[in-house]
Amino acid sequence: MDKKQLTRENSREAAFMLIFEKMFRDDSCEDIIEQAKLADEYDFDEYSKELFTAVTEKAAQLDEIIGRFSQTRAVDRMSKVSLAVMRIAVYESLFTPIPVNIAVSEAVIISQKYSLENDTKFVNGLLGSFAKSEYIPEDKRSSVTVKS
Repeated sequence: MDKKQLTRENSREAAFMLIFEKMFRDDSCEDIIEQAKLADEYDFDEYSKELFTAVTEKAAQLDEIIGRFSQTRAVDRMSKVSLAVMRIAVYESLFTPIPVNIAVSEAVIISQKYSLENDTKFVNGLLGSFAKSEYIPEDKRSSVTVKS
């Protein structure tokens, strides 16, 4: 299962599933990956596992950044789906060569698939502000919106 080469979008979505699962359990990343392999419910690859582990390790730092851009909700009051997708987008924007507009767009697509419309609007707005912020180098900033 994890030897498969997935598209980056599928890898990101699989990482989202692992991150979301981790939000409900105190198990280690390795245990969650092993249990996902045994359950064989979805495919994931090396990027999925690396992204899951890295986002989990930096969750507090990512949550602090996310919290700075939320005008209406404290991080601990955000839906777990929204928080998981925003963690991925912020992580990819800051710690990978993936352009911020791609990371944000992909997060919004996952949000559209797994959450309510209002939550997707929240994710889009917050990540749009993040994408234009001082956290992102000037040459990587962009305007990102979702088409409804």
